[in-house]
Amino acid sequence: MIATILTLSRKEVNALRMTDDYSLHRVVYSLFEDVRSEAEKRSSVPSGFLFADKGGDAKGRRILILSDRPPLQPAHGTLSASWTVPDEFLQHRFYKFEVTLNPTRKENKSGRRVPIKTREEVAAWFGGKSLSSWGFSVDPARLDVRMLPVMQFSKQGDRPVTHGAASVSGMLRVENRDLFIESFNKGIGRGRAFGFGLLQIEPLKDDSNH
Repeated sequence: MIATILTLSRKEVNALRMTDDYSLHRVVYSLFEDVRSEAEKRSSVPSGFLFADKGGDAKGRRILILSDRPPLQPAHGTLSASWTVPDEFLQHRFYKFEVTLNPTRKENKSGRRVPIKTREEVAAWFGGKSLSSWGFSVDPARLDVRMLPVMQFSKQGDRPVTHGAASVSGMLRVENRDLFIESFNKGIGRGRAFGFGLLQIEPLKDDSNH
């Protein structure tokens, strides 16, 4: 996998007409040739890349990208800090982590997906899924959950799309290495096409004091 940072100046953000979260999705997707068939898209075969909006300041906006192939050269913006993730990076036991998620649960009666709206509920949902779905355990007492503004946009006249958003950070312990590596490579949770699910990790020393 390749980690890259796309930096956009204010002028470039304006040139790309980045006015909402869908336009950010469009900009990142323009950096990669689509290698999937229509059937693969319908069956939710992953695109091969994930991204996380790291926000902006006076210098511009930074977007972190993780991909299974090198990005194309952008018409606007600068690609930097391109780094091939070495196998040993994913072989540690403990990691500091941060991830932006679209937390939802399925209603028993209707089968509809509904957003999880409070910090306590997101923490419980995350702790409940981390081991079975993503291959790691977390200490609930040391989990930091921040609820983020709801993401809403319209796609070419379609009905508005709404995603709830939360930032979760803390320390994780790898329990199932293969599942953890898959979670890092493919992302976790829903809404990955719109900047959710990229597991941003930093190895910690493997000792028993964590």
